[in-house]
Amino acid sequence: MGRPLLNRRLAEFGTTIFAEMSALAMRTGSINLGQGFPDTDGPEEVREAAVRALRDGRGNQYPPGPGIPELRTAVTAHQQRWYGLTYDPDTEVLVTAGATEAIAASLLALLEPGDEVIALEPYYDSYAACIAMAGATRVPVTLRPSVEGACYRLDLDELRDAVTDRTRLILLNTPHNPTGTVLARDELAAIAELVCERDLLVVTDEVYEHLVFEGEHVPLASFPGMRERTVSIGSAGKTFSFTGWKVGWITGSPELVSAVRSAKQFLTYVSAGPFQYAVAEALALPDDYFHGLREDMRRKRDILADGLAEAGFRVYRPSGTYFITTDITALGEQDGLAFCLGLPERCGVVAVPNAVFYDDKAAGRSLVRFAFCKKDEVLREAAARLKQLSGS
Repeated sequence: MGRPLLNRRLAEFGTTIFAEMSALAMRTGSINLGQGFPDTDGPEEVREAAVRALRDGRGNQYPPGPGIPELRTAVTAHQQRWYGLTYDPDTEVLVTAGATEAIAASLLALLEPGDEVIALEPYYDSYAACIAMAGATRVPVTLRPSVEGACYRLDLDELRDAVTDRTRLILLNTPHNPTGTVLARDELAAIAELVCERDLLVVTDEVYEHLVFEGEHVPLASFPGMRERTVSIGSAGKTFSFTGWKVGWITGSPELVSAVRSAKQFLTYVSAGPFQYAVAEALALPDDYFHGLREDMRRKRDILADGLAEAGFRVYRPSGTYFITTDITALGEQDGLAFCLGLPERCGVVAVPNAVFYDDKAAGRSLVRFAFCKKDEVLREAAARLKQLSGS
């Protein structure tokens, strides 16, 4: 048994940081602002739709491989309603076990060993693992604070310079986790131009599409020449607060969807049968629901951001998602990992160190992410506890 048991491509990846920090929260009884899941369920009518499907025997056996027709049709209606994008529900939509499987299946399907993948850094941890499993090489392009220091920005020149003859794909995430950056229309237009010029593909993770507080969410697939080059990923978990259901989807050209389906069928094959029916109904909720969700999360963002600032953190107020990135150097701290490991004992709060989302560990060393998708009273209590760090 001289050979290690774990595939060498995964050797650099241990237990995901979210599992570690959630376990720490459970062990210490701390407020968990580390892992991004709401502490309340979504709309009651959506939950009842799942119960109704269970009772009616819809989805209790294997659903169709591409997803139930009702959900695929609902996804296409959603894309048309919000973005004016038209897709064929039979050939251009694929239902997945959450966005995580959509990312994995897309990268496994579209990459070959030796390909390079550009990803915006910091990046969601599954990106690096899925690129590695595909045998490809990740090439990070780092988002950095703007000159005024209020938010994180993409350097388009750095992105262009990262493209080589081996580049196959750009893995894009907007609204961006963990920084909360929302790429602007002109930035996306420049990316689209680069992609077409260099004959690249794009996998774009858009799961926070309805959580944009400043600016707007513009799908990359809506730009000229991008529909046939883009796999767009959506998810019910972030929009409807049922993260445990793990219902996601991709949209794209028939050729791209067929390629991703070829990989996906050997991962889960199918999942979440009754929940697919419920999500189909959820996607048809009136505009007031989606606007209300955004305003509710905006309020929560401001509660926690203001509390973190009062506690002495440097706060990068996000334009989207439900995460806040902070810098701990103003508190006399430098090491985000050590800070997060000690935070439960110091004040009963759990956060996530951003360094785990970077190849360039130094760039993220002093950064810490907090999730604000929690009840208002929980956020206020967390903010009050965090004030102990500055003695205020």
